Amino acid sequence: MISRLHGLLIEKQPPQLVIDVQGVGYEVFAPMSTFYNLPEINNEISLLTHLSVREDAHILYGFLNESERGLFRDLIRVSGIGPKLALSILSSMELPTFVQCIHNNDLKKLIRIPGVGKKMAERLVVEMRDRLSNLRSSAASPTAPATNTGSLTQGITTPVDDAISALIALGYKPADASRWVQAVAEDGLSSEVLIRRALQSAL
Repeated sequence: MISRLHGLLIEKQPPQLVIDVQGVGYEVFAPMSTFYNLPEINNEISLLTHLSVREDAHILYGFLNESERGLFRDLIRVSGIGPKLALSILSSMELPTFVQCIHNNDLKKLIRIPGVGKKMAERLVVEMRDRLSNLRSSAASPTAPATNTGSLTQGITTPVDDAISALIALGYKPADASRWVQAVAEDGLSSEVLIRRALQSAL
């Protein structure tokens, strides 16, 4: 089991990043809550990881802190939720917001997450309420906005293009992703900021 990675961040395109650990590049999928706080390319990074083993692939998921990884592991224990949907849930709303939705039985906000219908939202509330009791105190204050203004990639795509692609990769419909990003787009904003604002407007 790979539990932690420490190395050089060499690529990042939500929800995927690559960490070079002594010459070996590890492909890692991470929620937007982690991406918002990543350093610039070619800087060192440490991530807690969860290894998902399938018949056709071994997939690493990365998190900046134990609260995120713990929530991810709790989510994939819920019937009908796999790692991809758990990643989408973590990306669509920050941890304090998700905890608040569960304790307030806020089904309306939960079903706006791609892949979460009414029955799944009801199941989440029932199965996650007790598991999240120890995280309730952390929901008192939202995560501070990230100050990173660097580009997610070193290619020629614009931050708007990267933000739209990231939302599509997380399960949102292309038309919705494009509309939400265009609505919040301003000159000089990074992809991370655009994604955060688009998700906030969507939910």
